[in-house]
Amino acid sequence: MYAFAFESFHHMTPHTLYALLKLRMDIFVVEQECAYPELDDQDQQATHLIVRNESGQIVGCLRIYNHPTKGLAIGRVAVHRTHRSVGLAKQMMEKAMDYLQEKATIYLQAQAHLEGFYGSFGFETVSEPYLEDDIPHVDMQFYAKDSKKDFTSSKDEPMNK
Repeated sequence: MYAFAFESFHHMTPHTLYALLKLRMDIFVVEQECAYPELDDQDQQATHLIVRNESGQIVGCLRIYNHPTKGLAIGRVAVHRTHRSVGLAKQMMEKAMDYLQEKATIYLQAQAHLEGFYGSFGFETVSEPYLEDDIPHVDMQFYAKDSKKDFTSSKDEPMNK
């Protein structure tokens, strides 16, 4: 039903890049009513997991990048509203964690209501809740304990606002 592909910024077609950024803007800026600089100069060096539906439309994405102060990170996890509640975010995180399996520590900034979802993949909360762009967030870290961990989560995928 879905096609998953890891792509670098420099290998994306203009159409793919546009669709990826539009999905993120539609969710993080418009849907969540949060005016902030979505384009933050991290995408150019990131590896992006892009999810397409049967029609080839981008319906999900996340990025893996080097955070300027926290190291290796997963961010901008987004699922189109018509594809939520079917386990897509869970599949995306499983693929990302498998991709990063041998890395020692992974940082993630989570909206606070998704703390349990990311916790189901082994992420631990490492901060008190704080507001970022008027949305409660927590910082989370994954610490690799072995290189053959099963990243299959039993939690359902998150719901965005």
